Amino acid sequence: MDKELLAYKRKLEERLSDKPLWEKECLTVDEAAEYSGIGRTKIRELIRKKKCPFVTQMGTQYFIVRKKFDSYIEKQTHI
Repeated sequence: MDKELLAYKRKLEERLSDKPLWEKECLTVDEAAEYSGIGRTKIRELIRKKKCPFVTQMGTQYFIVRKKFDSYIEKQTHI
């Protein structure tokens, strides 16, 4: 990858990581694990289920919609 593109990518990633997790609308699997205390493996298992209410996909990457994830967690007796 060209140096200019790498620098731009780093700049975008830094800007995205500046927001606290509880203010982000969408979380990566790693961020969702950190935010909720649920393991990454368990979160991946949940998002692979059909009709998962809190996941959206962009290309090959999955994102967890934080507000829907919060609502889902509140309704569960166990995960």
